[in-house]
Amino acid sequence: MSPPVAPPGWSRWLVPPAALSVHLSIGQAYAWSVFKPPLESALGLSGTQSALPFQLGIVMLGLSAAFGGTLVERNGPRWAMTVALVCFSTGFLIASLGAATEQYWLIVFGYGFVGGIGLGIGYISPVSTLIKWFPDRPGMATGIAIMGFGGGALIASPWSAQMLKSFGSDSSGIALAFLVHGLSYAVFMTLGVLLVRVPRGDKAPVKAEPGPLDGVQVSANSAVRTPQFWCLWVVLCMNVTAGIGILEKAAPMITDFFADTSTPVSVSAAAGFVALLSAANMAGRIGWSSTSDLIGRKNIYRVYLGVGAIMYLLISQFGDSSKPLFIICALVILSFYGGGFATVPAYLKDLFGTYQVGAIHGRLLTAWSTAGVLGPLIVNWIADRQKEAGKHGAALYDTSFLIMIGLLVVGFVANELVRPVDARHHIPAPREAADDDSVQPQQSA
Repeated sequence: MSPPVAPPGWSRWLVPPAALSVHLSIGQAYAWSVFKPPLESALGLSGTQSALPFQLGIVMLGLSAAFGGTLVERNGPRWAMTVALVCFSTGFLIASLGAATEQYWLIVFGYGFVGGIGLGIGYISPVSTLIKWFPDRPGMATGIAIMGFGGGALIASPWSAQMLKSFGSDSSGIALAFLVHGLSYAVFMTLGVLLVRVPRGDKAPVKAEPGPLDGVQVSANSAVRTPQFWCLWVVLCMNVTAGIGILEKAAPMITDFFADTSTPVSVSAAAGFVALLSAANMAGRIGWSSTSDLIGRKNIYRVYLGVGAIMYLLISQFGDSSKPLFIICALVILSFYGGGFATVPAYLKDLFGTYQVGAIHGRLLTAWSTAGVLGPLIVNWIADRQKEAGKHGAALYDTSFLIMIGLLVVGFVANELVRPVDARHHIPAPREAADDDSVQPQQSA
């Protein structure tokens, strides 16, 4: 499937909506918790079992992005969005069959494995194209699209809850809800497939060789051999681990923190807190990534990691004595969580160029797969052990929060170690460019 080239006069501002149609759809993954209680009740599952489709989906997101990144670069955004549409929607249809027949392994396979491939390919599908359309504001451009992934739950969560209320929360009602999701998202994602375009002069998604004015250009295979790539891998993994540690356990966490106070948190208030976190996650993706265009990528990650560690410290020391402080700190951490996702493609572009930035981004997202397991494991395992030891309230989280602070410090140090990529990793410019003394390759820090 050849990439569609924009006709003369095509507005680049039509590309972000195309990306949003995909990211708002696959962002449904953050609303999986809506289906957990009905599945546990209808199929007799434990909390760990009902979380398995989501966990597998995040793991497959990272793996499919890593292994499919080069294919996305080679075949273009329309191909990638089509693959994402087919896999994500088919995953829901398989899950629907699994719920209808009460075969939970089909739900895990459909939503987690097949749908997870759609998550990964869909997540990276617009990145390279957006950076090419917005070379002047790459952070803002990728932030707009990736904002959709963070905000997808704001749509999917109440929509899913309403369907379960209307269809019923038994296995047949869950099956019908999955079916409607699969068909609806297929239609919505088709809008992105039809609308996306690549810039004129970029008829091939990957140019045979970079032009003389393209600056530093590094291939995906070379990028993974550089210390810069692995420093950024650590940066992203630590930032995501810290954010998802709160996000995955948000409702019970705020309930536990204030259970022994004069102002306990109700179930509805805890749900409202989760919605606030989703909004902060979404706002951070566009707000902080746009800020990175002004102050630089390394500086914005200093904010994410350094200030994030301070926020965790404040929660651990004073969070149970002040509800506003707890909520504000958590919102800041989640805004950094979202901002980190949205800023990293522009950071990669600064270091490695645009040549195969989509493929490099895909490989980097294995950090997300790792963090998606690591963050919930740290918070849940330690909370369970503390509960067994007779502790309760905020004491359940003291140790895990100290670990998160340590991880953010590790990420901060890794960010400080990022330097321009050594010239031996650069793709040589065309020979005629080498003879032109007036053209000097730029190197971004």
